[in-house]
Amino acid sequence: MAKKIYVGNLSFQTTETDLSDMFAEIGQVESVQIITDRDTGRSKGFGFVEMVDDAAAEKAIEQLNGKSVGGRNLTVNEAKPQQKGTQAAAVAAEAGGDIKNSPVEASSNERRGQRVAIDNKPSQVANLRAQGFFENKA
Repeated sequence: MAKKIYVGNLSFQTTETDLSDMFAEIGQVESVQIITDRDTGRSKGFGFVEMVDDAAAEKAIEQLNGKSVGGRNLTVNEAKPQQKGTQAAAVAAEAGGDIKNSPVEASSNERRGQRVAIDNKPSQVANLRAQGFFENKA
């Protein structure tokens, strides 16, 4: 069974091919994905590698964690399961919204407000709310 590995602190110039080649020196790579910003397409500086063999995955973690690549020390460890929506829903609730029940016909200002609520820390959401950022202007 394939083991998914988190690779963090990547240089923004690192490509999926670079990452694949680096892990392929240790064992067979099943897939590689560098996470990018959906608006700019720019790397977020982390990604995931799936290796075919669990033993090779463990060896890759041991060999590559802390290794300097592109002037940065990599963080390499076993990927944790993604917790879908928990943080986003909590932040939206803090902002006085409901991420699951937002209307489809919401104005761009409302959508922008929901996005800011999701992207910022809860403490920042309180400041935005105090500034009237989430008020319905309709």
